[in-house]
Amino acid sequence: MLTWATASDLDRVDHHRRSTEWVSNLWRADDAKLLKLDDRSRFTTNVGGSKLRMTKPFVEYDSQRHRLLGLLDSSPIFAVEALTEGEVHDFREVGFQLSDNERDIAATAAAMVNWHRSEPFCSRCGGVTQVINGGYARHCEVCDMDHFPRTDPAVIVGVLDDSDRLLLGGQAGWGNRVSVLAGFVEVGESLEQTIHREIAEEADVTIATTRYFGSQPWPFPRSVMVAFFARAASAEICVDSEELQHAAWMSRDEVRERVAAGELSLPGQSSIASRMIGAWLDGQPDLI
Repeated sequence: MLTWATASDLDRVDHHRRSTEWVSNLWRADDAKLLKLDDRSRFTTNVGGSKLRMTKPFVEYDSQRHRLLGLLDSSPIFAVEALTEGEVHDFREVGFQLSDNERDIAATAAAMVNWHRSEPFCSRCGGVTQVINGGYARHCEVCDMDHFPRTDPAVIVGVLDDSDRLLLGGQAGWGNRVSVLAGFVEVGESLEQTIHREIAEEADVTIATTRYFGSQPWPFPRSVMVAFFARAASAEICVDSEELQHAAWMSRDEVRERVAAGELSLPGQSSIASRMIGAWLDGQPDLI
């Protein structure tokens, strides 16, 4: 299960990585490992994508290109955006196949590479920034400001009616795939306020109660999905066509039957949406 509910084994060595000399010594360690990612933040894997393919660093350490992700069982783990060889996959495609530790590595590497690629300039003065802290920050020498990777929070909500039917919707371009509803947290909002706003905007449904379910890093480009189940105050739906193409309340039997018939498809197994729908289909108690 992709729960991310326990402590990570990836030690991000926050206090030590500020020393470039310390990080460069890790790069030269006999047990150091390097994960390559391409310009779309897809990482190298074995055939089939069930395991990350990491190599030993063999070039000189470059503090501006090589990102220290952390230590795993005392072994340094680095990432770099570079030309790749063999199979590459993104987190959406193969995250569910990886081990817990490799999921942490893949999610961190993809999000970090995305950040460095998209934000090389200072947001205060526009100056070019330099990578510091092993890759976990950038420094502007013009205005002396440090910049850190930002995580974009989004809520994802399994809305249930009084009959325990789940609200599922689809967007244009999804084909027959449906999912629970989701949206980004806006400035000044709490997570709960985002739930009420997003569900009202997308389906014109008022929420009565909410309950936290779990969270998941989602490196597209660097989000964290915060999952809730919610009980609707009424069953009427009015879909906003700019947000969703269609939405409907569905029972467990209806979902199973339509999936089996090929009429519906569900989110990929790497996503927390898949885990949420699976928990509902299994009749997991106390979802809301």
